[in-house]
Amino acid sequence: MYGEDPSNAMPVIFGKSSCSEFSKEAYTAVVYHNRSPDFHEEIKVKLPATLTDHHHLLFTFYHVSCQQKQNTPLETPVGYTWIPMLQNGRLKTGQFCLPVSLEKPPQAYSVLSPEVPLPGMKWVDNHKGVFNVEVVAVSSIHTQDPYLDKFFALVNALDEHMFPVRIGDMRIMENNLENELKSSISALNSSQLEPVVRFLHLLLDKLILLVVRPPVIAGQIVNLGQASFEAMASIINRLHKNLEGNHDQHGRNSLLASYIYYVFRLPNTYPNSPSPGPGGLGGSVHYATMARSAVRPASLNLNRSRSLSNSNPDISGTPTSPDDEVRSIISSKGLDRSNSWVNTGGPKAAPWGSNPSPSAESTQAMDRSCNRMSSHTETSSFLQTLTGRLPTKKLFHEELALQWVVCSGSVRESALQQAWFFFELMVKSMVHHLYFNDKLDAPRKTRFPERFMDDIAALVSTIASDIVSRFQKDTEMVERLNTSLAFFLNDLLSVMDRGFVFSLIKTCYKQVSSKLYSLPSPSVLVSLRLDFLRIICSHEHYVTLNLPCSLLTPPASPSPSVSSATSQSSGFSTNVQDQKIANMFELSVPFRQQHYLAGLVLTELAVILDPDAEGLFGLHKKVINMVHNLLSSHDSDPRYSDPQTKARVAMLYLPLIGIIMETVPQLYDFTETHNQRGRPICIAADDYESESGSMISQTVAMAIAGTSVPQLTRPGSFLLSSTSGRQHTTFSAESSRSLLICLLWVLKNADETVLQKWFTDLSVLQLNRLLDLLYLCVSCFEYKGKKVFERMNSLTFKKSKDMRAKLEEAILGSIGARQEMVRRSRGQLERSPSGSAFGSQENLRWRKDMTHWRQNTEKLDKSRAEIEHEALIDGNLATEANLIILDTLEIVVQTVSVTESKESILGGVLKVLLHSMACNQSAVYLQHCFATQRALVSKFPELLFEEETEQCADLCLRLLRHCSSSISTIRSHASASLYLLMRQNFEIGNNFARVKMQVTMSLSSLVGTSQNFNEEFLRRSLKTILTYAEEDLELRETTFPDQVQDLVFNLHMILSDTVKMKEHQEDPEMLIDLMYRIAKGYQTSPDLRLTWLQNMAGKHSERSNHAEAAQCLVHSAALVAEYLSMLEDRKYLPVGCVTFQNISSNVLEESAVSDDVVSPDEEGICSGKYFTESGLVGLLEQAAASFSMAGMYEAVNEVYKVLIPIHEANRDAKKLSTIHGKLQEAFSKIVHQSTGWERMFGTYFRVGFYGTKFGDLDEQEFVYKEPAITKLAEISHRLEGFYGERFGEDVVEVIKDSNPVDKCKLDPNKAYIQITYVEPYFDTYEMKDRITYFDKNYNLRRFMYCTPFTLDGRAHGELHEQFKRKTILTTSHAFPYIKTRVNVTHKEEIILTPIEVAIEDMQKKTQELAFATHQDPADPKMLQMVLQGSVGTTVNQGPLEVAQVFLSEIPSDPKLFRHHNKLRLCFKDFTKRCEDALRKNKSLIGPDQKEYQRELERNYHRLKEALQPLINRKIPQLYKAVLPVTCHRDSFSRMSLRKMDL
Repeated sequence: MYGEDPSNAMPVIFGKSSCSEFSKEAYTAVVYHNRSPDFHEEIKVKLPATLTDHHHLLFTFYHVSCQQKQNTPLETPVGYTWIPMLQNGRLKTGQFCLPVSLEKPPQAYSVLSPEVPLPGMKWVDNHKGVFNVEVVAVSSIHTQDPYLDKFFALVNALDEHMFPVRIGDMRIMENNLENELKSSISALNSSQLEPVVRFLHLLLDKLILLVVRPPVIAGQIVNLGQASFEAMASIINRLHKNLEGNHDQHGRNSLLASYIYYVFRLPNTYPNSPSPGPGGLGGSVHYATMARSAVRPASLNLNRSRSLSNSNPDISGTPTSPDDEVRSIISSKGLDRSNSWVNTGGPKAAPWGSNPSPSAESTQAMDRSCNRMSSHTETSSFLQTLTGRLPTKKLFHEELALQWVVCSGSVRESALQQAWFFFELMVKSMVHHLYFNDKLDAPRKTRFPERFMDDIAALVSTIASDIVSRFQKDTEMVERLNTSLAFFLNDLLSVMDRGFVFSLIKTCYKQVSSKLYSLPSPSVLVSLRLDFLRIICSHEHYVTLNLPCSLLTPPASPSPSVSSATSQSSGFSTNVQDQKIANMFELSVPFRQQHYLAGLVLTELAVILDPDAEGLFGLHKKVINMVHNLLSSHDSDPRYSDPQTKARVAMLYLPLIGIIMETVPQLYDFTETHNQRGRPICIAADDYESESGSMISQTVAMAIAGTSVPQLTRPGSFLLSSTSGRQHTTFSAESSRSLLICLLWVLKNADETVLQKWFTDLSVLQLNRLLDLLYLCVSCFEYKGKKVFERMNSLTFKKSKDMRAKLEEAILGSIGARQEMVRRSRGQLERSPSGSAFGSQENLRWRKDMTHWRQNTEKLDKSRAEIEHEALIDGNLATEANLIILDTLEIVVQTVSVTESKESILGGVLKVLLHSMACNQSAVYLQHCFATQRALVSKFPELLFEEETEQCADLCLRLLRHCSSSISTIRSHASASLYLLMRQNFEIGNNFARVKMQVTMSLSSLVGTSQNFNEEFLRRSLKTILTYAEEDLELRETTFPDQVQDLVFNLHMILSDTVKMKEHQEDPEMLIDLMYRIAKGYQTSPDLRLTWLQNMAGKHSERSNHAEAAQCLVHSAALVAEYLSMLEDRKYLPVGCVTFQNISSNVLEESAVSDDVVSPDEEGICSGKYFTESGLVGLLEQAAASFSMAGMYEAVNEVYKVLIPIHEANRDAKKLSTIHGKLQEAFSKIVHQSTGWERMFGTYFRVGFYGTKFGDLDEQEFVYKEPAITKLAEISHRLEGFYGERFGEDVVEVIKDSNPVDKCKLDPNKAYIQITYVEPYFDTYEMKDRITYFDKNYNLRRFMYCTPFTLDGRAHGELHEQFKRKTILTTSHAFPYIKTRVNVTHKEEIILTPIEVAIEDMQKKTQELAFATHQDPADPKMLQMVLQGSVGTTVNQGPLEVAQVFLSEIPSDPKLFRHHNKLRLCFKDFTKRCEDALRKNKSLIGPDQKEYQRELERNYHRLKEALQPLINRKIPQLYKAVLPVTCHRDSFSRMSLRKMDL
């Protein structure tokens, strides 16, 4: 109630549900039959905004009768009590125990409390407290805290000038007001936190007011600055500590931040002066008039305005609660919100007054306020509604700086803890001061007094020293302090003289630097300094602050600021004059003076990246990111979008190029992810996994590629630094990538002429360094493709998932029933609504069976679209990066083409260019790239064809690779480039053997190593080249078109063969044949032939064909010897392949005699490592080792015969001793294995192929060399199985006999193989030289197989009708050769009559007997076996039967006389041998075999008797007149001749 009359009851009690909103009274429930009832009601009352002493709560107690009697009311009031709301101006709250009066309270009771015994009133229980009640207030107007109350009351009294002041029961007179005020300020610390938070803004306002306007008490000005500063510091600290959860990312308390942003303003506004703000606000909203008028303006609901005091008109009052003020202003409908910066989100929205645009200083872009702390742009909307300004005694920022500088002890500590608050307060105060005093256009130097600037300098200096001295102890606090200081200086750059702020930055730097020298591990301090610099450099006018346009002269002081519009236009107008270029590219003194901040940034970068910097490794990423972010912000800043402007910005970073060049050895080596051919591994991940089964193994492919194609390791000049440099820690891939992006940005945007001048000054070494960098950039930004993103995506996902599974296992332990439950419940929770990958329930046992359908979606934690987008961006970046690199290369070429040292540099340029062609590139880039390459070749042809021959090979390879591209534009460009390359080579010397050879080599390597190579497209490109050649009018008369045609034809052949190689991967013979054919195609390019021979050697070694491997190596050595003998004539070197004849007769095919042989003096021919003396020695040593493994020790001797003279000439005793040691081993093995049984050299089979299915092989006959003791069944089984798998088992048929095959009788749909065992065949005269077992198995060219037949068509018949066909095959090369099957070139048949067959058989038997008899050591078993077969009676068609058939009658045909006689003599010999054998056997047997021996002898005598008459019958015709000269031997040789005639 606001009065005592019942009508004064106010409707402020909140109603219950479904009642009216407010009521004037509230009832409790009735308590039945209880003398001392408890009421549990809670009644909520809305307090009126303005309370007086008359406001009170009135309680009335009723008795309710249950049985209603006549004339008695239902309820009778039985007692009254009340609570006054205000007491001594304070809200009365808390617990009360009130006395209850029986009568209605008297007049004027409401001012008193019921405890006061009012006269003439009846009280329950004799005025004892009987009614307990608790009053709780929730209010933003009443502090409910004695300390705050006292402080506000005293300040209020000062404002109103009302003395004495009553505070509770105290009365404070004017004379002791000062002490009370001071004590109340210091006592603020004891107040409770909640009211402090609630009244924070007001409290701070009052404290600031006391600082700025020292009150006049009893005629004395009382200075309360220090006390107020201390109180502020402690309050702010308290808030920080207790409201931890209320901080933003920079650790600022949001209450305090919002105070600075929206509430704080300078308490110095004049009444009624015209507002400088926009007129749109009109007069509708302005401050209460500050004169002593009773009338308050209706526009403001400010309930407690203060007016000026009479006694001291200088002290202007201010409304107490800006809180309410702000609220009322914002709620007032007339306010045009669009003019408020707070709401527009950008400073340019509302021009101030007449300024065409807000000044550069006060417009801190609000959009950047998220990463900066003290941005004072968000001056609250009421700032513009201030109605005037008052001259003030003190300026807040000056006073604040002063107090801060002079404070010490705990106050200083508190202030340091929350430095950000005071810094931001100071900055806002400064800006307001400038704005309200129209100083924004004043020159910066005059804006602030000297004294203030000294204070600031002192403050910054002491804080910097705090940072330096305390960074190890209070790390967290120092980090905050460091950040706050940086943001403060950043803001000062906007309002103060820049030169002055730069000097402050320099002070901080000096303090840090002096400390750094004495520290063992400086990284923490350097890291702080980096943060400091990063924040300062985030200034919106960072570029302008660096004076991008002025020349490098000693700097004048930075010009007074002009508004940002003009500063930008002036920023880029001056012309760059020719100053000393070097200064612009180095961190020279002029550079660092002129571009101060950029200089600091780059120096920081250089220091941290310096390989010798101890312990700064951890900061690489940080400093690189700082530079990277700066460049990103320039790049996206619309103010610098104009190319010329960008060039100016890039000028600030020119030294970056030099710094990064220094770090080359430390950069992450992106090239290592390329395998040797420079083909990125990531692309073909799928192919590479299957590589083992693919076309050619990687090692062979390397060899196919030819040794002269350079290996793509880092470019040569890295070697300079590699020895010393590589022990430095390398940067991470991410840091290196950022650094290279920065480099490319500068190269892209810098002025070309400036770059060109600088390149001219660079040394060759430095330019090569730059090229190495560009080379690295190419690898770094290579497009990786979508697959890689997907794979990375799934990998990171998998990793996090594995970790999660492990973690769960660790937490849950082994799974019991309880844990299972826990898991289940967690599983339910985890099905996160976002469907994120980590909501998975893969490892929940009870869902195992249902997981498979979820896995798919889980993999995509990045959506398809995101991956597409990433890949797209990556592709664009790759193209952009490569185009920048290309531009830079162009500049380098222009620069060096006029200098002397161009060769080495152009080589480097070419290397980068080729490397970029080798990587995955976009079609856009490739077109430009090919254009550049063509220009380079046509400008400097000698570069490619004389100096950089390896590059020529590489270029051919790259061009060919792109000739097989699937994109037609790339193909046409590549074909054009390749054609022009040939043409240029031709023009130099009427022959393009060099390019011819390189292209051929490249093709082989390309086909050999590239999995996804498209032969069809390549053929199209070759056609294009052919067309170019035919239509080239200038060269039509020359041999050029024909040469091109030859080349293209050769390339087609190689293509076909290599494609076939892919098909015949599983067929070892065919594969070796193809390799052999390809090697033959390279007869004119020794390097490649050598490579292929070595490939073949490798293949043979894999299959343990050591003899063949050795032959390949001998051929290689012969090839090398041929070319070496052309190059240098040294007596001790082999003359050529002739020297190797003794090792193998096949070697002569290596002689280089054709016209097309390129002379080895040509650069790039024979440039491989083998075409040297040491290469030759190496090949021969390998050959010897292979021969030794094959057991061909005699050949080892022959190889060493070639080697020994070389080592003798070089006086290499060590090598010679080794060789002789090996020779001794070889010969001793020959001695031990003389019989030859221990050394099995191979078994030979004739294999014929019949049927169209075999393609090239149809109707071809080969001799196959198989490992020793291979049975016919084995090879038959192998070939049948192999071809059966290829063509189908029902298609392949093996012809069982060895008769000539009639093609007409074969089924055309089948494939037939005929396999026959063959033996080496020697004519009688050859046998003289082929004495040892080795001789009989080496250098074999003729083989024989026999086919028995009878005239009527059966294979076998009676002795007298048994004929025999001997087939003698001659092969194209002698075995062992470089392949295991050799074509049959000649076939000769000899038919033996039955008697001749008999002669052969008898001769064979006789030989066997002789061999067994004379064997040393003797072998009784062997001997008995042979004897048994000779004299045993059981033998069918044995010797006796043969004699009876052929010798019983003299033949009627005189032609057979000789045969008859020969057979007779054979039998004579045979019986003699049998006798010798029996005698030998007798000497060998033991007593147990006596009987056996006697039996043999009996059989022998029986045989001898039976043969005797047959042997002695001579044919008289043969013994007529024989010339006396003819000796037996002659007739023997004539016999052999006659046999041949048959």
